[in-house]
Amino acid sequence: MKKLIPSLTLMIALSGCEQSQSRLDKVTSSKDTAAERTTKPSAAPAPGKADRTGTVEERLARLEDAYDRNAEALDFLNKVYAQQKAQQQAQEREEPAPDAMFAVNVSEDLKAGQVDGPANALVTVVKAFDFACPFCQRVSGIMEEFVKEYNGKVRVVYVNMLVHPQQSTQAHLASCAAAKQGKYMAFKDAFWEKGYLPWAQTHDTSTLGEDAILGMAKNLGLDTAKLKTDMKSPECAARIQSDMQEMAKFHVNATPTFFINGKHIGGALPKENFKQIIDEQLKIAEASGVPGSDYYEKVVLAKGEKQFRSKLDPKPN
Repeated sequence: MKKLIPSLTLMIALSGCEQSQSRLDKVTSSKDTAAERTTKPSAAPAPGKADRTGTVEERLARLEDAYDRNAEALDFLNKVYAQQKAQQQAQEREEPAPDAMFAVNVSEDLKAGQVDGPANALVTVVKAFDFACPFCQRVSGIMEEFVKEYNGKVRVVYVNMLVHPQQSTQAHLASCAAAKQGKYMAFKDAFWEKGYLPWAQTHDTSTLGEDAILGMAKNLGLDTAKLKTDMKSPECAARIQSDMQEMAKFHVNATPTFFINGKHIGGALPKENFKQIIDEQLKIAEASGVPGSDYYEKVVLAKGEKQFRSKLDPKPN
């Protein structure tokens, strides 16, 4: 929204440009009489149109009167506009720069086994997720499809990002414990199907609890006693905390959030949109000549930005 009332100088200038009657008088033929040059009264302005009749002084006076009558309303509108502008700028301050390559450190996640796909994949998809997030569940299958369809060129690293801790903490701790027995992906899939979906349909929180989780673990062939011990260990608690601290560097506060070779993607996209971004990043990675086993470390981590940059911030040199 621009200023509603222009300066008086500008209004005079604009009104002067529209004065044509005196110029017409000067170019009338010598045959015209004074009566023939008499100006006819102007019609009343149409509703919603400015009244442009009269002299410059008369028109200016009408504008000043109109401003005085509406000064309070205009002041209110300007204040509302200022508030909305400030809110918009604050929101944009939290929107990541679209041209940024963020160096999200996933070394501990890889070491812990929170990954699907080969170590030499050219494209690394980092997925920050919560086990009680419906959108995270919806794209879970899509991520696994990409790992298979790209045949070794894509891997997905899963990062704990608890936004519903009351519902999801036990599942995240259990996933850490399952990873210690080499069955992170098996547990993740089992929980989505037998823990999250029943809870989403019935709101029966027992499907998210320890007893239900131990039952899933037993069906997967996990050592349930060890799983229970590891779930309560300081190591698994620290594993979750470490992930969330890394996400905080990049202002991640919602799930799912993705980083595809460092490119930030907020929210669950349709599969074809994800595929387009992966294809773009794969093309860049292949053109670099850097082997897939080194690409994330030597390109994304080494050259990427180590902290959040908003769309309003300039790109660092």
